[in-house]
Amino acid sequence: MPNAIQQFLCVTLFILQPRKKENKQKKTQTILNQTLTVDLLTQNPMPLPEEDPQPLLKDQEETAYDSDGKVLSFGIDYDTGSGGSTVVSSFSWRKLWLFTGPGFLMCIAFLDPGNLEGDLQAGAIAGYSLLWLLLWATAMGLLVQLLSARLGVATGRHLAELCREEYPTWARMILWIMAELALIGADIQEVIGSAIAIQILSNGVLPLWAGVIITAFDCFIFLFLENYGVRKLEAAFGILIGIMAVTFAWMFADAKPSAPELFLGILIPKLSSKTIKQAVGVVGCIIMPHNVFLHSALVQSREIDHNKKGQVQEALRYYSIESTAALAISFMINLFVTTIFAKGFHGTELANSIGLVNAGQYLQDKYGGGFFPILYIWGIGLLAAGQSSTITGTYAGQFIMGGFLNLGLKKWLRALITRSCAIIPTIIVALVFDTSEDSLDVLNEWLNMLQSIQIPFALIPLLCLVSKEQIMGTFTVGPILKMFSWLVAALVMLINGYLLLDFFSNEVTGVVFTTVVCAFTGAYVTFIIYLISRDVSISTWYCPT
Repeated sequence: MPNAIQQFLCVTLFILQPRKKENKQKKTQTILNQTLTVDLLTQNPMPLPEEDPQPLLKDQEETAYDSDGKVLSFGIDYDTGSGGSTVVSSFSWRKLWLFTGPGFLMCIAFLDPGNLEGDLQAGAIAGYSLLWLLLWATAMGLLVQLLSARLGVATGRHLAELCREEYPTWARMILWIMAELALIGADIQEVIGSAIAIQILSNGVLPLWAGVIITAFDCFIFLFLENYGVRKLEAAFGILIGIMAVTFAWMFADAKPSAPELFLGILIPKLSSKTIKQAVGVVGCIIMPHNVFLHSALVQSREIDHNKKGQVQEALRYYSIESTAALAISFMINLFVTTIFAKGFHGTELANSIGLVNAGQYLQDKYGGGFFPILYIWGIGLLAAGQSSTITGTYAGQFIMGGFLNLGLKKWLRALITRSCAIIPTIIVALVFDTSEDSLDVLNEWLNMLQSIQIPFALIPLLCLVSKEQIMGTFTVGPILKMFSWLVAALVMLINGYLLLDFFSNEVTGVVFTTVVCAFTGAYVTFIIYLISRDVSISTWYCPT
């Protein structure tokens, strides 16, 4: 009889158990309560039916990396102080190696085909005179990327996720649309660059549109490496950066540039009215909007306890070293490209006509074949730049879409959507502009303009968020760094504003088009003021009296 009562109670409790969706903690508590109830009635309770510990519906927010996909960085060689808090330990090469990777993925944006085209045009038209600007522009880009990494490490969330929580729905959607437009613009340039390289390496057998399709599928092959661990993907990027370094260094050695002119160009600032457009292009190509979102997500690929201040400080230190080294390598590659074209074409009639499409043939005509034709060396380097940048673009698109919208989609599906948004317009571009170098140059100017417009919508939210103690805690940027960061952001936005003004003054004609552009400009400036005013009002509101 007691056994019958026991079974009846157990079955009754199980039937009456709520069937609505519960998280793991509630399920565990329910089972404990049921077991406790039965224990009060009998000393030998009947085991309750087990429930599936995994919920059928994923009720958690999207994260940049799953916990089982992160690299363990603090499982070795770290000390604990009183109360269990992590103490910053001495420098370790082994730890630096564990943290190496995200910075090199980030530096790819400094080496994409759009940047290479800006480098070669700056070298051909301005010679060595803008090398100092390239150095300082890279330093400004480093500051922005370090702030992005600081945000991701200190909060455990990336920029797109924080924007989703910080801004109202209408502002958040505008920021998302702007980020997607910037990403599509950059992706078109990168895919076209890869397609040009494939066309060079195939001796013109494969048309531009075929190269676009090959690049699209190659991107998915590389992203497949992520299934085997993020370190495998980082190693693949390291190989591509190494290919770029070797090929462009080889071309640099073949060109034999003037060493005194090179060092004077780096050390002595020089700017003339004839090279102002190239100068603006050098600075404008360095800050890529999607790269700001990307780096704040990449740094979360390492397992860090964000509640332990010492671990966060140590992670920031190693990420700073790694990012600085990565951008130093990217600066050297950009330097090689600029000086190659400065030595070969500065002051010639060809200087104003060189672009990404015809650069390889001009190099072949200038420097000849040699042991290995320089045309193919250029093609290999350009292909590595295009492939690596398209993959990071797709990677950034996943984080941007997942962070702003929190759709809970599978990674492959997000990658497919992101890739399609760029590949479809790129194929159209390749079919329309396949035979026209001048048309591709005009398209490239429009794409640069598109990305320049989006820069404030990545920089301003970043600077606002890293300045908020409610988000950053003890890792909020200090007043001096905050002021300097805003000055750098203002300089970058003013330079890109000049680029936009110069572009529209030459391209905008007609009453209707002018009216549309003026209306857009008014809305654009108003939204920027809104973003800045939020930071000012919040900072004032929370400022201690």
